[in-house]
Amino acid sequence: MPEADPTQRDVAANGLRHHLLEWDGGGPTTLLCLHGFLDLSWGFAPVAPALAAAGYHVVAPDLRGHGDTEWIGAGGYYHFMDYLADVADLADAVALDRLVLVGHSMGASIAALFAGVFPDRPRAVVAMEGMRLPEQPDEDLPRRAADWIHGVRRARQRGPRVLPDVDACAARIRQFDPLCPADVALLLAERGTSPVAGGRAFKHDPIHVTRGPYPFRLEQWSRYWRAIRCPVLLLEGERTELPPPPDMRARVACLLDARTRVVPRAGHMMMRHEPAAVAAEVLAFLEAV
Repeated sequence: MPEADPTQRDVAANGLRHHLLEWDGGGPTTLLCLHGFLDLSWGFAPVAPALAAAGYHVVAPDLRGHGDTEWIGAGGYYHFMDYLADVADLADAVALDRLVLVGHSMGASIAALFAGVFPDRPRAVVAMEGMRLPEQPDEDLPRRAADWIHGVRRARQRGPRVLPDVDACAARIRQFDPLCPADVALLLAERGTSPVAGGRAFKHDPIHVTRGPYPFRLEQWSRYWRAIRCPVLLLEGERTELPPPPDMRARVACLLDARTRVVPRAGHMMMRHEPAAVAAEVLAFLEAV
């Protein structure tokens, strides 16, 4: 069973109350662990104890609108640059002498943005399948913006999807992630949902599932990647459901010092599937840098 008893506390970052988990291994290096889309800090629970046992100070926040961190409230949204400002404040608030960013999926994309904007800040970055955002073709941007506005309105009116109980929430996790062990799915369902009228609902803000107004443009993002100066470990899952983009080699070439490793038997949610292997790869990388 994954570790379920880290220290929990709240930190103010960018005007929002952020909830975070902390496993303190006693060393001077903080691993700031950023979860992926619709996940939460407890997603690092299968991996974090091994990192802390190696002497690292491991901190995993719930990103804005996820888990037990505040939602943005009326009039706000969740753009990548909003997350970047949050993480900048979180790093200042929790990091010890040295900072390493460990990100999964969306969290890895945010970590890479941070390392490009603040190239002298992190000692290293671990990016778990974080460079796979698909390049989007030219489209009718005014129409996309209109669709975004209508989508946000609908999501706010509809509210969260309600499931009957924790077991149903765990089953839904495994529906979308069949490789997830049952005990991990149950932990995430217990920690990642709240009781509501009629059952339970996942804690993330429903407007996360809307399609934002700004398409991904590789030409823009690659500028941030080229600004990164620290070593970057790119961890990929052998059984990932997200195929690499056709220009993946060119993306990796943007990084000054990139090292790619594949986690056997793991899918996209590799921390759930092969936590020991993920921890071993992260520790070996940090030993080398």
